[in-house]
Amino acid sequence: MTRITRDDSRGPAAGTLPQVRPSPPRHASGQTTARTTAEYCPFPVNRDPRAFGLTTSAMRLAGGVVMVRHGRRTLGDTATILLHGAAGSWTTWTPMLAAAADGTAPSASLESDASLPLTDLIIPDLPGWGESALPTKRSDRSVEALAATVAEVARALGYRRWIVLGHSMGGFIALQLAASEPDSTVSVGLVSPTTFSVVDSVRHPLTRFFTLPAFTALLQVMRLVVSLGRAGRPLLAALRYLPLLRLAVSPLFSRPTEMDASVIAALGSEVRPAGFAVASAQAGVYDAENAWSRIECPVRSLTGDSDVFVAASDVDRLRGVIRGFESVTVAGAGHFAHIERPRATLSALTALGVSRIG
Repeated sequence: MTRITRDDSRGPAAGTLPQVRPSPPRHASGQTTARTTAEYCPFPVNRDPRAFGLTTSAMRLAGGVVMVRHGRRTLGDTATILLHGAAGSWTTWTPMLAAAADGTAPSASLESDASLPLTDLIIPDLPGWGESALPTKRSDRSVEALAATVAEVARALGYRRWIVLGHSMGGFIALQLAASEPDSTVSVGLVSPTTFSVVDSVRHPLTRFFTLPAFTALLQVMRLVVSLGRAGRPLLAALRYLPLLRLAVSPLFSRPTEMDASVIAALGSEVRPAGFAVASAQAGVYDAENAWSRIECPVRSLTGDSDVFVAASDVDRLRGVIRGFESVTVAGAGHFAHIERPRATLSALTALGVSRIG
């Protein structure tokens, strides 16, 4: 395995905990807003890994080159792995990291607001997303292969065990990682995981359309853009125009008009029609029930109360397959609870017991 560290990784020394004071949130108008306990989308997406004491590495693995942000090392052997969802990258997690840093004390650190371990971080751009290219071999695109890539990254960085948090598609991969690596996976935290209802929607787009209509419609749009090839680029360019993009992604959020402009812009820049189509196709051929029944570690899940990508039946089906599965609903959140309600997400994950064990 070859690892190349980029210059943008310069920041706090390895093993130190940076004193992070996130900038006040700004809405689309650019006006700074005051924080309140009832705030919505309080932090922008931050593309600077140095703000969180993270190093950027390009890791050449069996399936290709994967870009990884990692760091804040302790002497432990357990990593905390954060896996983003579709139309995302490592930056998707930065509002939650900023929330953990934004304690009441002036010298608050990244552990101030939650017992959830936010040291020994590994935050990859999953293959096909962010700065990581889509694998050329079809065999490297499967859910199993992606989970194996995550495990390879963690071991290459010197860890034997891990806690894994997954959002949306990342939750899907996190569950496979727990199933395939039972001795190494300590616990799993899921944020708005796309699971059984997405599998059903991919397999039966007509008969199951009304199960997740927003997902099914988006998938058809992504497939159309892929089929158009270069001719689809103007459509993507139009979608990235901020007012139109905000309208297009509004079903994903509880209060779309209040989303920070950086979040909307990040979604636009991370659109990968081919990646979305491939990920959906792989979900459609995945034997979720058989794989997830092998999970031995605790699995805790939270979902926004207005999430259009998670069906009401998903929790019951997950509980029926995974022993000891627990779930909670976060009020006032859509499909991006860790961005919309980052403090509530941290509190819920902590209350559900997603923490370092042993």
